[in-house]
Amino acid sequence: MKILVVDDMPLMRNVLVNMLRKLNLNDITEASNGVQAFTLMQQQHFDLVITDLHMPKMDGKTLLNRIRNDEILSEIPVLMVTCEDNKEPIKEIIAAKVSGFIVKPFNLSTLEKQLNKIVN
Repeated sequence: MKILVVDDMPLMRNVLVNMLRKLNLNDITEASNGVQAFTLMQQQHFDLVITDLHMPKMDGKTLLNRIRNDEILSEIPVLMVTCEDNKEPIKEIIAAKVSGFIVKPFNLSTLEKQLNKIVN
C-alpha cells in the first residue's frame, strides 16, 4: 500500500511515518502541505492519503475537496488527522466524504483501527 502523509509539522509527519512502519506499511511519501500533496498525487498513484486538517497554503479540507472533485483521484481514501474539537468543521469534513477521522493525540492502536476500517 502506497501512502501519502501530509502535515506541515515535520515532527507529526515523523510520528505518523514511524507508526505506519510499525504496522509494516513502508511505501510512504511525505508532503508538507496540501499544494505539495495534490501535485504529488497528480504525478504518482497513492492508495491512501493521511492528512492534517490545519496547514498553510492548502488545508486538509481543501485538499479533500480537490481529491473528491478530481475524476482520477476521487476514489482514493483520505484519513483526516486533527486536534479540532469544534463540531462544525468536523461535520463539514464528514460531509465532504472523508474516509476516516483521527483526533490528536492518538496512539498506534487508534491508527490501526482506522486503517482497518478504510481498507476493509
